[in-house]
Amino acid sequence: MLKALIFDFDGLILDTETPEFEVLQKIYAEYDAELSISKWGQIIGGSGAETFDPLADLEQLTGRKIHRQPLLDRWRAEADALIRANPVLTGVVELLDEAQHRGLKMAVASSSPHKWVDMHLQRLGLVDRFEHIICSDDVSRTKPSPELFLLALSKLNVRADQAVVFEDSPNGVKAANAAKIFVVAVSNPITSLLTFSGEDLRLESLAQFSLTKIAAEIGQIR
Repeated sequence: MLKALIFDFDGLILDTETPEFEVLQKIYAEYDAELSISKWGQIIGGSGAETFDPLADLEQLTGRKIHRQPLLDRWRAEADALIRANPVLTGVVELLDEAQHRGLKMAVASSSPHKWVDMHLQRLGLVDRFEHIICSDDVSRTKPSPELFLLALSKLNVRADQAVVFEDSPNGVKAANAAKIFVVAVSNPITSLLTFSGEDLRLESLAQFSLTKIAAEIGQIR
């Protein structure tokens, strides 16, 4: 029986990933370098974001010394301005409404820190829609490790076979697979260019998701 929904944040509830990539890609181009989607895709939704240094990568590609802080400040400021202009992604609010009406428990499980996720959820008026918000600060390893999802299951007091995870990235899908939770992959403009494997269902938008159908399917599968 379906009892809980677990949501990623970046790229699933709010498209933060496209602005960050496009602004950084523009900066690379100004140095006659290229930031490939394949390289960026390795860090989306997972632990790579904590270790990948784009300016060190740019220095290596160009052989030039980069004045780091002004460029980092510019990247963050331009990307943040675009992110704040983005609406909640299509289908998210409608799914939250339906799940709440059905009495389902809900949590966010994100590889980003609380200061980022909590701030945006508060700004978007969504923070109170979730019983728990679980972030990188709460675990020792982020996706593709299953720790975030396992902690979410524990806090929601449900089994893996009673939950559905919504993810936009291959790292997130891998984490859900490792936690043995049914996972719906919902790609955004950036992650649609990446190679997925292991998802139980693939959608272009949460507006395509049928809670009734999935609840029935999980009952049959599990």
